[in-house]
Amino acid sequence: MSTPLRRLERDFYRADSREVAPRLLNKVLVHGNRRARIVEVEAYAGGEDPASHAYRGRTARNATMFGPPGHLYVYFSYGVHWCANVVCGPEGTASAVLLRAAEPVAGLDEVWAARPKARRERDLLSGPGRLCQGLGIDGRHDGADLVDPLVGGPWVADDGTPPPCPPGRTPRIGISVARDELWRFTVPGSPHLSRPR
Repeated sequence: MSTPLRRLERDFYRADSREVAPRLLNKVLVHGNRRARIVEVEAYAGGEDPASHAYRGRTARNATMFGPPGHLYVYFSYGVHWCANVVCGPEGTASAVLLRAAEPVAGLDEVWAARPKARRERDLLSGPGRLCQGLGIDGRHDGADLVDPLVGGPWVADDGTPPPCPPGRTPRIGISVARDELWRFTVPGSPHLSRPR
């Protein structure tokens, strides 16, 4: 018998993104019938992080990052795909965790239908754009409340699987500044990572 899913409380997200990020590993991202175990994340530290969208302050695009913790910040990247971030820390700090990769665990027919070009299961959600496409997350979900979600909306759950101890740690991927910070956290050995290290 499988362990029931328990929705994460708001307090889980109130810490700095660099604390929340490794704790998100092995949590389950739920959207409708689709579920995926988070295996890779990156922390972004708001105004003290030149790689963060919030580094230069609040804009219409990044406003969700400055709101209360436990919401999704979703943005369109390079005019190609959506990326989803979990807002962390006290309201106003713009701390966030990018969801980079996940392992699909339920609703696979829907995930495959959303990712018709994928050839292997390990490629379905292995990257932030693929993750959003496969789970049906897009700009409509910017600001979505993960703690008190709308019916059918995305949320994050704990099914009793602990985060890895220790997690994998590497520099973040695909950025041009602050590239030496070890703020990418992974489930070591997972075949579903966006770029195995």
